[in-house]
Amino acid sequence: MNYKHGKYRDVITLICVVVAAAIAAVNLNTFVNAGGLFPGGFNGLTVLIQRIASTYFHIEIPFSLVNYTLNAIPAYIGFKMVGKKFTLYSLVMIVLTGLFVDVLPIVNITEDILLIAIFGGIINGIALSIALKGNASSGGTDFISMWISKRTGQSAWNYVMGMNVVMLLVAGALFGWESALYSIIFQFCSTQVVNTMHTRYKRMTMLIVTSQPDVIIPIIQHSTHHGVTRLEGIGTYSGKERTLLYTVVNTTDVKAIIHRVKEVDQTAFINVTKTEMVEGRFYLEPIR
Repeated sequence: MNYKHGKYRDVITLICVVVAAAIAAVNLNTFVNAGGLFPGGFNGLTVLIQRIASTYFHIEIPFSLVNYTLNAIPAYIGFKMVGKKFTLYSLVMIVLTGLFVDVLPIVNITEDILLIAIFGGIINGIALSIALKGNASSGGTDFISMWISKRTGQSAWNYVMGMNVVMLLVAGALFGWESALYSIIFQFCSTQVVNTMHTRYKRMTMLIVTSQPDVIIPIIQHSTHHGVTRLEGIGTYSGKERTLLYTVVNTTDVKAIIHRVKEVDQTAFINVTKTEMVEGRFYLEPIR
């Protein structure tokens, strides 16, 4: 069963990688090039190097050649410190993105630079989120941010935007500040989409008031690998004994827990709140 599940997961990951690579490449050949923008991460650094070579040295360098070279060291870091399978699928996305960019035609959809920055950033964020949903990434700074997230247990995507500031300063100095400033809008939109769609490092606190604690506690522990704190009390409205269960889980587990709890105890009262920070042991499924 585990073997079949693993094969199914690999197929889903491969589909996500191909789709994400295609979307990222189309975005680069439409919105990014049309607006003269510099996307975040190593894709943006690749575009910057290409434009420097073309403008100042009159040399046209393929996107794939530069991008593959830049990703060599981050890929090694990802392989050693993040996860082998995660890194391998990320490398597949890097290769496919480079090939798609070099093969697909460059098409200008609109000349409005603000629309290009906003919708280009949104599409870029969607591409990254699809890759991350499939347990892969676009490489480069993604490897670094995933390593930071793994070490700290918190989302590092806002830090990635900070890493792009230096690149934008160089781009602004060489090619004009208008493109650099619009690129900030592009990267901001992309980061916000990823922060919204990628929920791996987001946690929720659940408070469950129930009369069936002995049944519900194993459900939570076995399905999420998280512990539960049990507090006994009396409902002031009914005057009956009730149990308060306290647990912190990943955002993706909440709906399933609520569904299972309601199957056992339809009268259970459940309160779910956002958790800003957790100190102590908290299980997080490893990136493989």
